[in-house]
Amino acid sequence: MKFRRWISLLLMTIAPISGCRKHAEAPKPDSLLSAYDTETDWTDAQKIIPLSYQQSQGKRIFYQQCVWCHADATPAGPSNRSNLTPVPPLLNDGATLNAESDEFMLNIITLGGSALGKSAMMPPYGKMLSTEEIRSLIVFARAVAQPPYQPPGRPASQYSAK
Repeated sequence: MKFRRWISLLLMTIAPISGCRKHAEAPKPDSLLSAYDTETDWTDAQKIIPLSYQQSQGKRIFYQQCVWCHADATPAGPSNRSNLTPVPPLLNDGATLNAESDEFMLNIITLGGSALGKSAMMPPYGKMLSTEEIRSLIVFARAVAQPPYQPPGRPASQYSAK
């Protein structure tokens, strides 16, 4: 009888402990913790966009060179965008810029707007910025685009799944 009582006491003490053995769900990684830098979403101030190192370099260049014409507000106050004709697209205007290829964006930043049949108000930055800096700027534009940028898919072939 004492043995049964001892076993039941043992089971009562082990039962709560065994509940602790349950594996907790692993926490989901927070992309902001691994980000090099962040940018507040221009369309939703509650949303923070994580940036890689290259994107953060593009952000730095944007706020030094491009913010005056491709944003509605700047760290220094209002931009000059509304005084320009035609009005330049916002950097996060995915509806406009997502349709442009990286090559086109590289060329317009390097050569200026008039070289590509666009506004002569867009100056050429090819002698001021390196190709790597311009690529970083494009990557930053893709990161903040709304709607989000979707890279073009590979061309279909006869062997592609349809």
